[in-house]
Amino acid sequence: MSMPHAPERPCLTLGFVPLLDAALPIIAREGGFFAAEGLDVTLSRESAWSTLRDKLAAGLIDSAQMLAPLPLAMSLGASGPHCDILAPLVLGRNGNTLVLSHRWAEGMATPYDDTPGGRDPAVNARDFAARLQHCGPMRPRLAMVHPFSSHHYQLRDWLAQGGIDPDTDAELVALPPSRMVEALEQGRIDGFCVGEPWGSQADHRGGGHIVATGAQLWPGHPEKMLGVTRDWTERYPATLTAMIRALIAAADWLAAAPEHRREARDWLALPPYLDRAMDHLPTLPLGEPPVDQRFTSLRPEADQLRSVVQHLAQQLDGPLDRDRIDACYSPVHFDAATHQGCA
Repeated sequence: MSMPHAPERPCLTLGFVPLLDAALPIIAREGGFFAAEGLDVTLSRESAWSTLRDKLAAGLIDSAQMLAPLPLAMSLGASGPHCDILAPLVLGRNGNTLVLSHRWAEGMATPYDDTPGGRDPAVNARDFAARLQHCGPMRPRLAMVHPFSSHHYQLRDWLAQGGIDPDTDAELVALPPSRMVEALEQGRIDGFCVGEPWGSQADHRGGGHIVATGAQLWPGHPEKMLGVTRDWTERYPATLTAMIRALIAAADWLAAAPEHRREARDWLALPPYLDRAMDHLPTLPLGEPPVDQRFTSLRPEADQLRSVVQHLAQQLDGPLDRDRIDACYSPVHFDAATHQGCA
């Protein structure tokens, strides 16, 4: 690859939360794609999205893997310190699982199996609603990872498919992804919506059952984005270009050969990253049911975030400024990077 401009900030820190869709930054570091662009990138693992959000806003990290709604929520001053955030690249599509404890999920279909419930997530949602009618005044406690997350919105959409009011018929709480499985096994929550590998881990360990996926509810949705502040982008444009090019190269490498998925899985299983959370996965599952995790189509487009924008407007009780939405998820930096010799 050609480098027309050397990065202004060659040493930088990228924050991430231990999930499968942290794969591209991990591959870019371990596979040498950041180094090939003149970057020395430190990956900083954070347990909670709120911590990562605050560190990015404070300038303690240069960039971050982000929940797709968070850049817009931060830019609107709705989550944490008011800070203009840009999302110049999609880090992953799909990847979420909705899991219920066996008490609630017994007999429910597995997503994408050859049954009506497997084909239509609303069937399991209606089944869940019917079971709620027999449980008395107790409301199930369901966890999501952050109030401004597709997990929260997809959980609400799934409940609504069963005629369940998420505000009155259930208790929704926020938990870090890595705490979901343990909380379910200990009976502190009755279910959750979370990114991989935590849903399949709960299913593998016998603590819960996957009853719906984000791929069913919002097919192909951008789930995680690269996030940078507008000020940082203006100070370090060549550094952002180099970072985008490296992440695209990592995605191209991952898609080039099946054996690369196994190598990538082993990198994610290293102690600084996901560690033992990968033990139940023999390879990196890409495009496979029921989760359909994808690390392709990395160009951001605001129109692909319609469901996010709709839910965010409902949360904030008013319409959102279209110019701000377009600026937040603009492909301009992606296009500039890919037009500089990167296929």
